[in-house]
Amino acid sequence: MTDADAIFNAVRTLTDEYRQRCLWFLRADYYPATPAEALRVLGYIERRGDLAAFRKVGPLKQWLLRNSNARSAA
Repeated sequence: MTDADAIFNAVRTLTDEYRQRCLWFLRADYYPATPAEALRVLGYIERRGDLAAFRKVGPLKQWLLRNSNARSAA
């Protein structure tokens, strides 16, 4: 399992955990498939969730942003 797989698994887990509270407006079967979609979903959870959600989202966003910036900086 790569780092990217682990990150997307963590995003899927958070999506399930916060679907009712923070992501109620998304389809019930929706999961982010790209880094941009993952960042968008993490932003929703970060803004609408509790402190625990905020703390869980931080490292995932950092990883996704780090990898997306590395490609564009070249």
